[in-house]
Amino acid sequence: MSEIRSDKHTPEKPETLLLRNIDKVVGRDVHLENINLEFESSAINVVLGRTLSGKTSLLRILAGLDRPTRGTIEINGKDVTGVSVRKRSVAMVYQQFINYPSLSIYENIASPLKIAGFKKAEIDRHVRKTAEMLHIDDLLDRLPTELSGGQQQRTAIARALVKDAELLLLDEPLVNLDYKLREELRLELQEIFRQHKSIVVYTTTEPSEALMLEGNIVLIDQGCVIQSGPTRKVYHNPAALKAAEIFSDPPINYIDATVQAGTACLGQDIEFPLPPHMSSLLSGEYIFGVRSSHLFLLRTGESDLEMHAKVELSEINGSETFIHVDCGYCQMVVQEDGVRSARIGAEIKVYVSPSCFFVYNKEGNLVASPSNGVVQPMPG
Repeated sequence: MSEIRSDKHTPEKPETLLLRNIDKVVGRDVHLENINLEFESSAINVVLGRTLSGKTSLLRILAGLDRPTRGTIEINGKDVTGVSVRKRSVAMVYQQFINYPSLSIYENIASPLKIAGFKKAEIDRHVRKTAEMLHIDDLLDRLPTELSGGQQQRTAIARALVKDAELLLLDEPLVNLDYKLREELRLELQEIFRQHKSIVVYTTTEPSEALMLEGNIVLIDQGCVIQSGPTRKVYHNPAALKAAEIFSDPPINYIDATVQAGTACLGQDIEFPLPPHMSSLLSGEYIFGVRSSHLFLLRTGESDLEMHAKVELSEINGSETFIHVDCGYCQMVVQEDGVRSARIGAEIKVYVSPSCFFVYNKEGNLVASPSNGVVQPMPG
């Protein structure tokens, strides 16, 4: 699929990949709109978005499989927008375990090197080194059908890595694996990506996966970039309501609030003094956001607010329970560790520390965050 050269002629890996004003329109459908991004080789670049948000469309344009309707792609300052996929140094890993069923694992991994004309000894060295890195070096004589799903995906990843391509694209590569295998491979991939100097772009729908991989992140929704930057910084400072929704699982909870003379009010009767990170807020109407993991069924501190709620749904998700509640003035999801039982219709109390609130203005822009305090005080 991509151009590969032997070690003696491998060019220096690219340091930057720029997308300028990228649009992708198919018929009347806008797949991507005004994408301006810079990807670096020094960090994992994670694209986080829901299904059909534009992640795969973005990867296909990066790979050269599709051409943008508008805009340019540059690698180290050189325009490569019109360069076909066959002339690009790119490797891609998909959601499905795409391997050649009639070839052994060794032959699967070796296939791109054979196409590129590598010598037999060189192929053997690269294949065995890459297989060892992915812990499948004892499976090289087997066929893909004899392997588990996790082993088959390791094979697909090995075949991509062995190319030593300038650009490595991974489209939700772990989504079809069970929880244990996903956790195992995520940790291994972090180290593998650090060893390779390729520009790595990795898509996912899972905020937890994005946080684990760290590096840089791009939040995408309906074909538009909502926010980008260092992963931890974006997580702690989601600049808009949509960014907070995308980068929270379950989506962040919202509560309408008013601020007056240093006091905040939720609903009709919950008042509390502004915590330090909100202390400079001007009087007015706001939207407070709180992640489900910061809501509790038991009081954890003296300053916790007590909210009366009715259980609407109790949802067990692996080792956690999501309890959907209605407080009258808002609906929320409480994330509890372990398997919990909550009777539908039961009256319960939910606790939250004011120090955990994100604050957005009525236009949906972040004005205060728990990590950095007031971002930009807004008039009421």
